[in-house]
Amino acid sequence: MAKPNYSFEKRQREIAKKKKKEEKLSRKQADKPDNDGDEPGAHAGDGAPTTEQG
Repeated sequence: MAKPNYSFEKRQREIAKKKKKEEKLSRKQADKPDNDGDEPGAHAGDGAPTTEQG
């Protein structure tokens, strides 16, 4: 009887997890409203300093 190839099984599980994660990420991106940065305040939270000084 052949012995089980555990490293192959582990690799297959890792590939399945990665595929599932990528599918979930693509679904999340598809659910988001399209905001291609047309608005000037689209990236307000990126740490850029504001124009107001005081």
